[in-house]
Amino acid sequence: MLPLVDVRHLYSVVILAEELNFTRAAHRLRITQSALSRQINELETQHGFQLFNRDRKRAAQLSEAGRTFVQEARLALLHADRAIHMARAAHHGYENVLLVGHESHADQTWVSALLTIGLPLFPKLKVRLTTHFTMELVRSVLANELHMALVTVPPIDGKLTAVPFGETQLYAVLPESHSAVHHEQVRIRDLASDEWILFPRSVNAVIYDAITETAKKEGIPAKRAHEIITAEQAFHLVSERAGVAIFPKPSALTLRAEGVVVLPLSDPSSFETCLIMRRDDDSKLVNEFARAFLRKYVRKLGPVRQMELPLSA
Repeated sequence: MLPLVDVRHLYSVVILAEELNFTRAAHRLRITQSALSRQINELETQHGFQLFNRDRKRAAQLSEAGRTFVQEARLALLHADRAIHMARAAHHGYENVLLVGHESHADQTWVSALLTIGLPLFPKLKVRLTTHFTMELVRSVLANELHMALVTVPPIDGKLTAVPFGETQLYAVLPESHSAVHHEQVRIRDLASDEWILFPRSVNAVIYDAITETAKKEGIPAKRAHEIITAEQAFHLVSERAGVAIFPKPSALTLRAEGVVVLPLSDPSSFETCLIMRRDDDSKLVNEFARAFLRKYVRKLGPVRQMELPLSA
């Protein structure tokens, strides 16, 4: 028998894992804090494991079981959402549905470009977007759950085609009282004495490792940073004077908070972002869509770059 888990409970766990605070998570879910606590307690009691470690300030930290549960809960919600949207697309007469993933920090102009691409051979095309961590996007493309994805520094894999088209830059999010706010660019060494606020390594291992390796080279002791998932969380913690955040550019520049300053980070500064798809995907739709997107950003899409896609130009 399949375990009886309410989809609402799955969603509540995922939101709480993002916020790591019962009050903020309950606000996002539009339920009371006590109702959220009851949902989490019921789920833990029903299945015999603890998802979160709590403290008296309504904060929460994921347990090891919780980390595993959240990863799989995200997938379950993705598939449920995909089933609804695929059915809706069929109901409305869309002949083709293209599933495209991107990271949470993806530049919004890239996302807008995905939604505005029109293909004459596929006039009833519907593009369905989903957001996830780097490795989950790669796994979903390889498993044919996504047709393609926009990924910053994807891993090298013989089963993938990866075409660079843009850069993702890191920024420092600082309280306005910080000594580095008058610099044009911030260096890691300028943040040596601060508490750090970073996304977990599971979000993007290459960027995370670049930050920690740069700190090591500068002689900055290893820090146990506050871990966050969204830029909104980073801005909130900085505004509460909990530390300084390092975050990719697009998310950092589109947000504002009182008493918070955003400046480019000079070391490490930027990372290559690629469009990835399965190397053996010979779908004309997928390849035409990929080329249409790349033409918007890769101004000189020469023959060598074209040959990286399965179909000929």
